[in-house]
Amino acid sequence: MSSDSVDSESKVSGNQANIPARIRRELDIDDGDTLRWHIEDGGTVRVQVVQQRDGTFSAFDGYDGEQDTTVTADHDAWGVDG
Repeated sequence: MSSDSVDSESKVSGNQANIPARIRRELDIDDGDTLRWHIEDGGTVRVQVVQQRDGTFSAFDGYDGEQDTTVTADHDAWGVDG
């Protein structure tokens, strides 16, 4: 073990490990984010956080048109000639 200080620890359960709350807060890790794992020379592991807040619908605030819609009926009728 190296002389570097330890920021946080977590245990592996099955094939999963928890990310300590302090680390999640500091790196702004949230549900849906992706962790990319890189093994460096000498066995050091580097983790890159890819935040998913910029996805296709991240800025979508809902329908703001002039016509009222009925979601269920509009969805069910999509592509069906009636």
